[in-house]
Amino acid sequence: MATPPKKSLGRGLGSLIGGGVAKPAIPAATPVPVSSAPVAPGLLLQELPLTSIVPNPRQPRRDFDDAQVKELADSIRSEGLMQPIVVRKVKDGFELIAGERRFRAFKLIGQKTITARILEASDASSAVLALIENLQRADLNAIDEALGFASLMRDFSLTQEAVADRLGKPRASIANSVRLLALDNELQGYVRKGQLSAGHAKALLGIENVAHRVQVARLVIEKGLSVRATEAEVKKLASTKKADRKQAVQTVVADVQKRLASHFASPVSVVRKGTKGSISIPFSSDDELARLLEKIGVKL
Repeated sequence: MATPPKKSLGRGLGSLIGGGVAKPAIPAATPVPVSSAPVAPGLLLQELPLTSIVPNPRQPRRDFDDAQVKELADSIRSEGLMQPIVVRKVKDGFELIAGERRFRAFKLIGQKTITARILEASDASSAVLALIENLQRADLNAIDEALGFASLMRDFSLTQEAVADRLGKPRASIANSVRLLALDNELQGYVRKGQLSAGHAKALLGIENVAHRVQVARLVIEKGLSVRATEAEVKKLASTKKADRKQAVQTVVADVQKRLASHFASPVSVVRKGTKGSISIPFSSDDELARLLEKIGVKL
């Protein structure tokens, strides 16, 4: 019994831009004629030359898996394009809003044209739609997602709350995502490659010292630690550092106390609490008090 053919990717912005399934792609050997009908933005599908389309400069996805693009290309070659790409008209042609992997797959199989839905969209709307399209795919890594949010805020002067409203996400989700960009490049690379999850990365942000953070991150990857185990490592490191700081303060206080006792030739008590404290020097007689005051430089 024959195995039913796999469906090519049919996810994306369907709920936002309307339905419509493109006709199957014609093999590369047979060129597809470009429609001469006038463009009706947002309403009609049209065959566009691939050479007339440029990538979206605000595409949040930085890395495209060549193997996945090839698999999509093979699927399109055998079954056709299940969902058109989405573009908008720009000065010298068209700019991609959604469907860059489909666009790359068409280039890979040698097609000259591709079915596209043409929308009227501002720079901000185009960036939002491109981010939404990628967020609907489970494989967008947490760093590229965070960069997408940051780009919307930076390029269009949007607050975290405004971005959250446009994307239909909680504001806290946007804030937590953007925090990941505080990680150094090495750790961001681990997240991009899937060696660390967003949960791991958020836990590691609890370590202020970059060198220590990298050290723990490598340990997490080496041992395959869970997010909970990573949080425990972060707490353990913080506890160790706190104990080290406390020990260092106690060492300094003991040294100061010893030097003061030597200077006054009398027992001295130094007590420190946080950044505050006290120094006390006991005396047993008026003569002893006078001697201590003289040492300090105070005369009765």
